[in-house]
Amino acid sequence: MAGSGVDAMDVQVLDVTFRPAPTVPGQVRMLVELRLIEWGLAQLVDDVTLIASELVTNAVQHTFGPQIRVRFTREPHGVLLGVWDGSDVLPLRGRVAETASNATGPLEAGLEDETSGRGLPIVAALATRFGVSRTQPHGKWTWARVSE
Repeated sequence: MAGSGVDAMDVQVLDVTFRPAPTVPGQVRMLVELRLIEWGLAQLVDDVTLIASELVTNAVQHTFGPQIRVRFTREPHGVLLGVWDGSDVLPLRGRVAETASNATGPLEAGLEDETSGRGLPIVAALATRFGVSRTQPHGKWTWARVSE
């Protein structure tokens, strides 16, 4: 894949680095889908590929650095997807704050026509857990865990 580096040494982990570009979310969806099928977790494809698309799209849109990194790990009872970008700005969680990661709810009144800001509520609705972890000297991992 042009412009990416893939670590295929461990079949339980997919670790890929990309230059931020509009095509990256689609590439990541494909890689995640193939890996889930390989791991025998086809039942998670729809949810995890949507989560991947949302997290990677945010990273591509908001990073200031020359790369983003995607780390996808098979865990004993599910998967963990992490997306790193070089921005120190944390994602806005205002619309997610009242939505537990195991519950769904409507967006705030008056926001129905907005086309951005829906990614984290989608992740919150589909993931078992999700969060953001800062890295040093800069950047952050935005991650989501999905159980079988």
